[in-house]
This record gives sequence, structure tokens and C-alpha cells, in this order.
Amino acid sequence: MTYQRLLSYTRKAVDEYQMIQAGDQIAIGVSGGKDSLTLALALKGLQRFYPHPFTIKAYTVALGFPEMDFQNLEHFMAQWNIPFEVIRTNIAEIVFEERKESNPCALCAKMRKGAFNDRVKADGCNKVALGHHKEDVVETFLLSLLYEGRLNTFSPVTHWDRIGLHAIRPLIYVPESEIVYFANRQQLPVLTNACPVDGYTKRGEAAQQLRLWNQRDHHTTNRIFSAIQNGGLKGWSRS
Repeated sequence: MTYQRLLSYTRKAVDEYQMIQAGDQIAIGVSGGKDSLTLALALKGLQRFYPHPFTIKAYTVALGFPEMDFQNLEHFMAQWNIPFEVIRTNIAEIVFEERKESNPCALCAKMRKGAFNDRVKADGCNKVALGHHKEDVVETFLLSLLYEGRLNTFSPVTHWDRIGLHAIRPLIYVPESEIVYFANRQQLPVLTNACPVDGYTKRGEAAQQLRLWNQRDHHTTNRIFSAIQNGGLKGWSRS
């Protein structure tokens, strides 16, 4: 995927789901993975020509793992002239040492989201951009179907009423394989996740199963994605 193709995918999603309005102050959630770094470059590029002016700032929540080093990430953001802040927390200590959670993901996610939202709200941001790609949409749909017994996935734009923020997902049209190619081509400074349970989740299982289905029929992801768009799910009707 070229940078121009990434911007084309992003512009399509932003336009069809009216993700950005003039004056928006958008906080980009950056985990340090390939998806969030690609998102940061997508919005930086879109900012140059989009008819509705908006500002961006990237944020990374540091969970407190001592081996996590954000220096390369800071240099990368500076090179692209993207304002960037590391939000320091002790979430890892609380989850793994104090609470000794046997299933730590839910608590970690809740605390990470809280720290992130508090900071971006204090900075005056009204929207949060998340790096979910096309496979993320489909995997979430499969998880809801198999483990909750309902047809559901996250929507392109979500209003978090309690905290007064909108979440937008500009990469929903981008296949994960193209993000992998883009990340390698651009030499993005992808961080290794230091979490001891990284990858051992139901979502990881869903991702693996989807990859197996696509090996047999490479249209599987696109067919399920089309069903989501055309199935009347909340938030998925296009303008």
C-alpha cells in the first residue's frame, strides 16, 4: 500500500461516515503497533487537504512495564511534525502485582481507557481516533456472534455519552495485509508489546480463525464486511 492509497481509504471512510467536522480536535490513540502508527500518518496526510480543518495530537498510555522504551516513537512523531505525549501510569503494577488478575485484559483496558480519556479531555479534544482496520471490524462481529449470540460490532463513529467524546475509526476500509506492507515500507517504529498475556485472548483466536478461512477463500473478510455494512447494524448506514 502506498501512502496515497492509504489516504484514499481514509478519505472514503471519513466522508461516508462523516467522521470529521471543521474545528475538531482529534486525539490519536497510539499503542505503538502498526495500526495506530499507520492511523497517525493517515490523519496527518488527510489534514493537509481535507476541506474541514482539524487538529491532531497523538497519545500513548505507558502501562509501567520497565522494558518499554518510547524514544524511537517520540523521534518518529517529531519527524512527522505530529504533537505527541506519553501518558505515564502504573497500570501494570496494579493489574499484575497488586490485584494479581487471572484475566487481566478487561481491567487493564478499562484503566488504560480512563487514563487516556481524562488526559485528552483536559487538552480540549472532542474526538478520539482509533486504529481499527477491516479485519478488526469482522473479528469483533465474530466474537459477538459466537460468544454473545448477537449480531453486533463497533460502529465507524461512536458517541461516548458519559465522557462527552466521539470515537472515530478512519481505517475501517484498510485490509490488515496492506497495513503490514505499509508499515514495512515506511519502516514504522513498531513497539513490541511487553504485556505477558499479549496474543492469548479470544480476539487472537478469532483473528487466527479468520486467517484460516481467508486462506481457503480470500473473499471471506470482504463478504462478512459487506454483510455488516448492509445488514442494518446501528451506526453503519452510509451518507
